[in-house]
Amino acid sequence: MSNPIRIAILAPYPRHEAPSQRFRFEQYLGFLEENDISIKFYPFLNNKAWTIFYHEGKYLLKAVFLLLGFIKRFLLLFSLLKYDFIFIHREAAPMGPPILEWIIAKVLRKKYIYDFDDAIWMPNYSQQHARFHRMKAYWKIKHIIKWSYKVSAGNAFLAAYAQNYCNNVVLIPTTIDTEYLHISNTVSASSEIVIGWTGSHSTLPYLNSLLPVLAQLSEKYTFTFRVISNEKPNFDINNLSFIKWNKETEIEDLATFSIGVMPLTNDAWSEGKCGFKALQYMALSIPTVLSPVGVNVEIVQDQVNGLFADTESEWFAQLELLIKEERLRKQIGEAGRKTVIASYSVLSQKENYLKLFK
Repeated sequence: MSNPIRIAILAPYPRHEAPSQRFRFEQYLGFLEENDISIKFYPFLNNKAWTIFYHEGKYLLKAVFLLLGFIKRFLLLFSLLKYDFIFIHREAAPMGPPILEWIIAKVLRKKYIYDFDDAIWMPNYSQQHARFHRMKAYWKIKHIIKWSYKVSAGNAFLAAYAQNYCNNVVLIPTTIDTEYLHISNTVSASSEIVIGWTGSHSTLPYLNSLLPVLAQLSEKYTFTFRVISNEKPNFDINNLSFIKWNKETEIEDLATFSIGVMPLTNDAWSEGKCGFKALQYMALSIPTVLSPVGVNVEIVQDQVNGLFADTESEWFAQLELLIKEERLRKQIGEAGRKTVIASYSVLSQKENYLKLFK
């Protein structure tokens, strides 16, 4: 019997917590282990640091956790020699130049596989971290890619960027577990119309463009607008229902949606997004209205497995159509789930993931 392939995973966050990790690679780890691949997981932030890091204030404590993270990373470096591959998600450290990646590639001469799912070479930051954003060193991403053995990119836009610096780029979309997690029969059978959105506090501003449409719709129809997030939105409308995101109930909460929405701005940052919100809705057979931006136009065929809306009048028309037509909601929802199973599910991509390490 051959020895297992040994992989060290360097990730920003603790396991089972961050969506980018959970849906990019964590849900494949059991499958990899079944295929004779041994895995050791090394997060930069521990669980306590994770709970405070993306909230306002506590800057001294955050600085302490950052320092501890860097110390742990440097102490880890030479134990990486025993691994066949190093897998780095987004970056080995959340701030500063790519010193760790350079040491791994150039000093230790280890092959690392780099995985990313956003246009993280572009400045993008929340208000609470605006004063520190230059410390992110966005310029380092091209160097991390250049030194990598292989790159796993979340969509074609990201893959095209990576190909400027690396000849070994694989496109693996962000995927949904349609067998054990996003199961369509969990969808609520309530007759209440719920238009819903889910996302982190950093993406809440995308909803601002939808507020006039929701106000206009509420003059004609009775519905609830439900937001699932780690923070309550800063707008207040009469039919708003806020549910704080909870990992234990996320599928049950999403399943209350009659219609899912994913508004985006048409810019380069949005081009880098991997359509995850839409995929979550579609996996649960929830009909989805979304902006025709970036990967969304690859995932969705308009009027077949989702509905595109760009202007306010288009958003109003598409949402009104789905509010009025229950049969259409069911038809588009079912087509959306079939799309996810075929191309954006763990089942459809796990062999591609296995090939990353072969």
